Amino acid sequence: MGLNLNLVEFVKSAASEKDFIFNEKPSFVFAGKSNVGKSSVINKLLNRKNFARVGDKPGKTIHVNYFLVENKAYLVDLPGYGYAKVSKDERDRWGKLMESYFSVPERISLGILIVDSRHKPTQDDCTMAKWFHDTGRPLLVIANKCDKLKKSEIEPNLALIRETLCLDDDTALLLFSAYKGDGRDELIGIINSYI
Repeated sequence: MGLNLNLVEFVKSAASEKDFIFNEKPSFVFAGKSNVGKSSVINKLLNRKNFARVGDKPGKTIHVNYFLVENKAYLVDLPGYGYAKVSKDERDRWGKLMESYFSVPERISLGILIVDSRHKPTQDDCTMAKWFHDTGRPLLVIANKCDKLKKSEIEPNLALIRETLCLDDDTALLLFSAYKGDGRDELIGIINSYI
């Protein structure tokens, strides 16, 4: 029996390593650049409008946010990256927070990296993919905003994402639309396979 995604609660925002949650419950860890629609993907997964904060300005998630689903698993929302209008101090703080998070691979049951299906992944996307790869934990890449692609663009764009992020054939790459809901059922199925 899969997770009941209607039974979800916000638990905490962790600003430093001492605040991270680490226990026996599976953790599904979401990462993505600031304007890729990470919060929108989480909200679509949960079928909620504004559960994970969505803002007009990118870079709203500045801590590691934990959501507990049915008291069985965590959805972990990492801070967005690559947003230019953030001070160097804030970027440095983000880097240290991420280094400490990724230093314990067992915190991650499944890494979920969200990229824009319309564009070649950025250098920051590649760095984040490498961080996930280096943990040795399973990784799922979500190609969001697929509703904005023409049919003829889908296969070449997915191939470019796979090549740029150095994904092996075992790494799942899922087309997704936080706007229309494409890919939601597949994402739920993948998450439930870890429960």
